[in-house]
Parts: sequence; C-alpha cells; structure tokens
Amino acid sequence: MAIISPSDIVRSVMNQACTDEMPGPVLRRLPRYLTHVRELNKVGQEWVSSREIAQTLGLTMSTVRQDISHLDLVGVSKRGYEVSKLERVLSETLGAGSIHQTVIVGAGLLGRALALHADFEESGFVTCAIFDAAPHIVGTSVGPLVVKPMTELQSITQEFNVDIGVIAVPADAAQSVADQLVGTGILGILNLAHSHLHVPKHVYMVEARIIARMQEIAYAIRAGRMPAAKYSSS
Repeated sequence: MAIISPSDIVRSVMNQACTDEMPGPVLRRLPRYLTHVRELNKVGQEWVSSREIAQTLGLTMSTVRQDISHLDLVGVSKRGYEVSKLERVLSETLGAGSIHQTVIVGAGLLGRALALHADFEESGFVTCAIFDAAPHIVGTSVGPLVVKPMTELQSITQEFNVDIGVIAVPADAAQSVADQLVGTGILGILNLAHSHLHVPKHVYMVEARIIARMQEIAYAIRAGRMPAAKYSSS
C-alpha cells in the first residue's frame, strides 16, 4: 500500500478545473496513482499494469482502468502503461509541475508540522506564511517563517497571490477562518479541522478529517475486518 503524503492531500485541492471533466472520486484517486508511479520511476521500473496498481493501492483492476481512461494515455496490451508517460500525464492533469502559493492558518503543532514538511515545497506548494490569533504565538519562528497575526492575512495573500489556504485551527474557530480566507480571494481550501465548513461554490474545499479516519480504523479493528477489505477506493 502506497503512503499518501500531505502534499497529495493538498494537490487534490488545487486543480478545480479537473472536477468539471471527471468524477470527484476519480480526481481524489489520481494523487495516489501519481505517488505510486513516482516510486516505481525512482527504482527504474519501466512498465506497470493495472493489476499491479490495483493490488498496491487496494483497488480493483476495473477501477484503475476506468480512472486512467480519463487521462490522455493508452496502455499497451500485455505490458500495461509506460511508467514515465503515466507519471507525466498524471502530473500534467494534477498540475503537479506548477507552483502554488499556500498559507497555513493555525500555528499549533499540526500547523507547524505542515509548515516544516519538506515534501510540500518539493511538490510545488510553497508555504509563504503561517498565521495565528494567539498573541503569545504571533512572532514566534516556524523554520524560516515568522507567525503572522490574522490582521495581515488579507495583505499577505494579495502580495504573494496565494491560491490555497490550509485550516489547522480548533473546530470552533474553523468556519470563521474559512470565511476570512474566502474574503481574501483564495480559491482552494484544505480543512484539517474536525468540523464541516460552508464555502461558496467557486471555492474548492477538501476536508481531511484525521480524527474521523482514526475512528474508521478503530471501528474496523473492533469489527475484526482486514485492512484490505475496508480500504477506501475514493
């Protein structure tokens, strides 16, 4: 099973145009394919079959084939897909080669961990600022960044042309933060708070609920289910 990095989650936010061309569940699986194919490319594997992808990611061969059919790529009989071409097409589809300016709101442990995660910038997501509302946190350092007050959110997002905002605040503050991010003109939001948020239709939001996924795992363990049987294909 391939490991999904934080940048894979963010990548599913930034390419809203794809949602008009392919089903949402397909779009959410594409970053997983890209992660896996990149791993294969690193070890020099030239071809990969839909069966191998399906087995690695806990999907069905039919799902993999249908998903890849949305891409500008055709497989070769008895060989599958050329790894380098599949990686290139997935990268182009997801905009993985583009640079996206990102801000993080919430400089607690989660927000700081994301700001310091090297995989973000390597994947094209440049964290240009991190914000917090707590006076004792504002002004502290997070790697090369200095935590900014929320009063500077508007000016900084405009200065750096930010298009993605990450919400890493407690649930009771998340909607207010979302409203402020929308007010700056940001078009993509990654919500890490354990709370359902409402944003305008023109803003594309992904809710990555870590606690909810942990609860799902806990239930599967109590029910005695094998991981592969419960692994989500969406």
